[in-house]
Amino acid sequence: MAKYIIKRIILGVVTIFLVATITFFLMNLVPGGPFVAEKSISIQAQEALNEKFGLDKPLLVQYKNYMMGAIKGDFSLSLKQRGRTVSDIIFSKFPVSARLGGISVLVALLIGIPLGSTAALNRGKWIDQLIIVIATCGIAFPSFIICTVGMYILGVHLKLLPTFGLTSPVHYILPVFALSFYPTAYITRLMRASMLDVIGQDYMRTARAKGLSWYSCLFKHGLRNAILPVVTYLGPLLAYTLTGSFVVEKIFVIPGLGGQFVSSIVTRDYTVIMGTTIFLATLLITMNVLVDIVYKIIDPRIQLK
Repeated sequence: MAKYIIKRIILGVVTIFLVATITFFLMNLVPGGPFVAEKSISIQAQEALNEKFGLDKPLLVQYKNYMMGAIKGDFSLSLKQRGRTVSDIIFSKFPVSARLGGISVLVALLIGIPLGSTAALNRGKWIDQLIIVIATCGIAFPSFIICTVGMYILGVHLKLLPTFGLTSPVHYILPVFALSFYPTAYITRLMRASMLDVIGQDYMRTARAKGLSWYSCLFKHGLRNAILPVVTYLGPLLAYTLTGSFVVEKIFVIPGLGGQFVSSIVTRDYTVIMGTTIFLATLLITMNVLVDIVYKIIDPRIQLK
């Protein structure tokens, strides 16, 4: 297992390097620059700023300088937020996104797993059909639709919930609902399909034949195996939600990392784009490695190679 983890870490480092390289060159292929769109700045001032941040050098030299700094943990200064380093921006914004994302993941698991199990145990009945319809809608509707409908009905029309910011626990309800709706629906469908497969396995019938109650068989044997596909999905889900949905954060004016990433793209803040991309790639790979370890703990029969 240790050999497998070391191998995954090495592959993860290579993947992060490739992602950073592709992002860097694609970012610089787009016409314009971070200072071109700024008003009341002369060409001489733009050239001075480019020289200050090293943007006047050849692209390969810029790439080499940036990657050498990134390896040492130095993601440079933000080109737009003067006086702030990219590391400061990431670690000041990430806790907000992590808190919102963590709550959303917890809600998705606590609702999706029971719903999927209930649907499987009542296959063909009205409750199964109702859960399938809800799960299908959750997968089909994009997050900005959920945000807009929730804001209009609960925020504007009924005036029950606030529609921006995260200044109190009540402010979390709408963003968490919007962010967790899709993963809840996806987990529900995963859990239903997996549970249906597990229920028909020979070991479940053997456990029942030995005198174990149905619920004992379900929770002791069935659920542990049926939940494996959900654990697999948990890796990318955690990485996605812990950083916060870009759309959700932007719509609800949440000062998290997702909104910061979108703003950096709009304003051509190259260093922030690179820093957040490397950070998100590292987080995604780390989560996937952790999920593989948890996978092995849940089912010792799995061999990690």
